Amino acid sequence: MILTINTRSGRALVSGGVDVADQASVEDLKAAISKANPKYYPSRQRLTLPPEPGQRSGNPLLDGKTLTEYNLTNGSTVVFKDLGTQVGWTTVFFWEYFGPLAVYPLFYFLPQLLYPGTKPAASKHHVQTWALLYWEFHYAKRILETFFVHRYSKGSMPIANLYRNCSYYWIFAAFVSYFINHPLYTPPPVQQSAVALTLAMVCQLCNLRSHLILRNLRPLGSKEYVIPKGFAFNYITCANYTFEIYGWILFGIATQTVAAFMFVAAGSFPMSQWAIGKHKRLRKMFDGTGGKPKYPKRWVVFPPFL
Repeated sequence: MILTINTRSGRALVSGGVDVADQASVEDLKAAISKANPKYYPSRQRLTLPPEPGQRSGNPLLDGKTLTEYNLTNGSTVVFKDLGTQVGWTTVFFWEYFGPLAVYPLFYFLPQLLYPGTKPAASKHHVQTWALLYWEFHYAKRILETFFVHRYSKGSMPIANLYRNCSYYWIFAAFVSYFINHPLYTPPPVQQSAVALTLAMVCQLCNLRSHLILRNLRPLGSKEYVIPKGFAFNYITCANYTFEIYGWILFGIATQTVAAFMFVAAGSFPMSQWAIGKHKRLRKMFDGTGGKPKYPKRWVVFPPFL
């Protein structure tokens, strides 16, 4: 069958349409479009049905589905959107995490270069060293999780995300490290820092366990939604975010700097929004009707507040 491929403005993307088998999949259609116009490789394409009256955008064509499931027949129209240049998730995550791993230690080891006009301290405070170790452990863990733990439902994202995410992480790493490692830094009591960073490390290990649970919730390649369960997921929808947020709050308590708490606030807000969105989706999907289980009552992300 031949399908008409139009852009959202109504312009024909491929003259004469594309010819695909009657039982072709969405992936087959994307491959055919890419063959006709190599600039638009499959991960760069978003395909939808034409919008119905009252719709801003038509229903998306999802990978893994056949075209007949969307009632597409010879002469049907599909709407195309260019998602722009794409880059792999692992590439984005590696570079956004590598930056903090490399930037933060510079202020610890090179005070004579990065604090001109200020006499370097005779020795480092314990909390400065502990904070460095905690910071490096966290981002090394994140990089390892990127390659060996996390699974991504999509293979790529717009390349603009690479620049945005790297800017956020790299600049905050310099900002936080500058003040914690400043020669004039006044640390909180040693016992306060030791207890806070010990508890923060426990949060890091709990975060790792949470990520391993999420990895094993469903078989490799499956995109089916399931109710997270096990460990803290029995009580909190996004337990992985919970341990992440509490770990950085404890880091702020340990170092007692405004910069650290600003970093906590900047990271906690989007994580809370993602958690609220996921909680709503799971409650809607698992509403107890049609043989589906009912989503249990849980905290969203930030007990005892949310």
